[in-house]
Parts: sequence; structure tokens; C-alpha cells
Amino acid sequence: MKMLPAIRVCVLLLLIAGRAAAQPDSNEIKKILRSHINILAAPNMHGRGYVNEGVELAAEYIEQQFRRYRLERISGMRSYRQSYHFSVNTFPGRADVALNGKKLVPGRDYLVDAGSPPFKCSKMRVAQKDISTYATVEEWKKAAADLDKKTIYLLQNADSFCKVAGIRASLLYTVLPQGCFIVPVKTKQSWTVAQDLADATIIYVYDSVLPANVTTADMNIESKVVPKYENFNIIGKVPGELKDSIIVFSAHYDHLGRMGDAVFPGASDNASGVAMLLYLAEYFAAHPQKFTMVFIAFSGEEAGLLGSAYFTEHPPFALRKIRMLLNVDIMGDATGGATVVNATVFPWQFSKLTAINEEHRYLPEIKTRGKAANSDHYHFSEKGVPAFFMYTIGGKGYYHDIYDRAEEISLNNMAGVARLLTDFAIQLQQ
Repeated sequence: MKMLPAIRVCVLLLLIAGRAAAQPDSNEIKKILRSHINILAAPNMHGRGYVNEGVELAAEYIEQQFRRYRLERISGMRSYRQSYHFSVNTFPGRADVALNGKKLVPGRDYLVDAGSPPFKCSKMRVAQKDISTYATVEEWKKAAADLDKKTIYLLQNADSFCKVAGIRASLLYTVLPQGCFIVPVKTKQSWTVAQDLADATIIYVYDSVLPANVTTADMNIESKVVPKYENFNIIGKVPGELKDSIIVFSAHYDHLGRMGDAVFPGASDNASGVAMLLYLAEYFAAHPQKFTMVFIAFSGEEAGLLGSAYFTEHPPFALRKIRMLLNVDIMGDATGGATVVNATVFPWQFSKLTAINEEHRYLPEIKTRGKAANSDHYHFSEKGVPAFFMYTIGGKGYYHDIYDRAEEISLNNMAGVARLLTDFAIQLQQ
């Protein structure tokens, strides 16, 4: 039946209004986000890592939410899960350190390098070694070959050596031989995930707790490499009118797990991003769009963007169908606004995003950033998919440490972020 122009316009306006249905008020959005963060960063999630099946527990929770929202599986997939494997070094038992008989607190007083092999000793001799006296890596390695294997070495001025030798401080393990080494540190250290064992066991101890003259050490570092740890990307969709036009929202749900008694909750990084992903999934499940909406919770991000790398090499649907991917990480506090990685790479899309923010004043500022391989968007944009990575600006700065807990997250302006992302996804379809 042929429509009159006025009727056609009215129908179009009704369709747009339906797709852009009002979102919950700010308090309700924050309540939803807070609920997910509290669960994902709780102690019984074990830091969503590779001890006590923490990452598996997080995957199960996300799947439960996808089922609750009635998200559909991707065609050809038997479940929400895309399975893959990688090697990972874990700390499933003790990670105890005592210097001169005084026991230190893991996570607070020291960090064990993530690639450290097991090491156990009782009242072992500690000797100091000023590593800054060596000008090159080759010179140091030659000297290190003669070190006493029955002695723990406290490496003085390791940061100065790294600068002179031209290596990153985080790569110190690559130039240390078998044995145990204590490295004093002044500034905040961040833990990580290692896939393989290093030669040396390295203990990074904060100067503030390091005895003036360390002579003996007691250690029990229990680490174990799991050569083929099964991981899952969790994928669901809300079908749209157009099956070959897809908007993807993504966030990584893995974190660092446990180091002995120390748990790394990962509330900001990235329980908060998963909470935002789940909020958006719930909203668009209740408000289907013209485009198909796909939601991906990646694992393996902390180990090197492994989940997104696997997805882009084994895509369950053609990547060319993706009109835009929006990856979210560190979504706990937007007091200072947000930053968008790839903003300069995809200027047309970024101009639409900033126009929405200027109209509604959702955030005080949206900063631009260029290309960076710092989250799961990277492998998509490398394949030619338009992709943004958004992270918020604000908070207390807890990152890859034991203090990144749910109670430290303010959720300032996060309702604005939720509305901005929703409006942007809807406008991309017009």
C-alpha cells in the first residue's frame, strides 16, 4: 500500500522513538552497574584468574545474564562460548616471603614476578649486588654466570641498570639467570599474567618495608604452568532487521587472579567494563534495533589480548558485517570524562560521538587518542573493522593491585557514559 508522505514520516518517527526508548534514571543505571561489579569483583571470584577457576566462575555469571536477557547464540555456535587455549603460569599455593625472620604481606609489601618458577628456602643467605656497575646486558650476563646458586641476591639500582642497558624495567627477568633475586622498588608496581616460566624467581619488595640490612630470607613460592588452560569468549546477540549490519559491544572479563593469599579483585579493570557491557545487553535486548547487536565478553586480555586475537582469526561471523565495535574498559569513574582510542583513526564516527555529548552534556570531556594496541579493539581495527576503545578518566588510580576493589569505585558520571554509548549505537544506524 502506498503511503502519503506525512504518514511515512510519522511511521519513521515512531520507529526511531521505539528504538531510542527512554533509559532508566541515573540512580537506577548506577544500581545496575554496582550490582554487577560487586559480584564480579567479590572474593569468591578469586580475581577472575587461573586459580580456583576464577575466570570460569566469571564466564558462568556472564552466561547467566545473557540467558536472563534472552540473548540469542550466534548462528552456527552451540552455546554462547567460543573455546580456545593458552599456556599460563599460576600461583595456586603459597607465595610467602620473610626477610630477616619478618614475614611480609603479599600484594601489599611485595609482588612475585608473574613468570617466576617455584622457589623454596629457609634462612638462605642474602647478598647485595649493585647491578648498575654493569654498562651492558652482555657484561652483566657474563658476571651473572658466576653467581652463587645458594645465595639470594638483592639487586641494588636495578632501575638504573635497565635505563643504561636500554631495557624496560618490566623485562628485567629476561636478563637474570636461574636463582632468586630481590629487587627493591620505590614506586607502585603492577602485577600481570605470564604465559611461561622465566629462569629467575624475582621478588619486588617496596623500600618502605625492606630491612636496612637484609641477611637471610625464608621463601615458599609455589607456581605452576598450566600448558593448555581452556578459556572462553562469551558471545550473544540481539537480532535486528538487518542481519549483515552489526554493532558490537565488547569488554574483557578476565583479570589477574591470585598470588598466594593476595587476591587481585579487578573491580575497575575490568568488572566495571563488563558491568557496562551487561547493562547495554539488557537495554538492547528490550529494545531491538535496525542493526543486529552483538555482545562479546573476552577472556585472555591480561595475558596479551589473546581472546580477541583468537576471535578475529576464527570469527563466527564475517568481520566485514561489523559497522562499529565499541570496546569498554575501566568504566568505574568518569569524573574527568573519557578517552577514546582510535578517535583519530575513525574521525567521522568520533564526530558523531562528540556531537551527541555536546548536545546532552553526558560527560565533561571526551579526549582523543590515536591508534594503540592496549585493549581488545586492536585486533579488529587491524582487520579493517571500525573500532573504538573507550575508558573513563577518574578514580583513585588503583590498577593491577590488591586495592582495585568494588567499594573503591564511585560510578561518577557513569550513567552519562551508558546513555552516550546507547545514543551513539542508535545514531549509527540512521
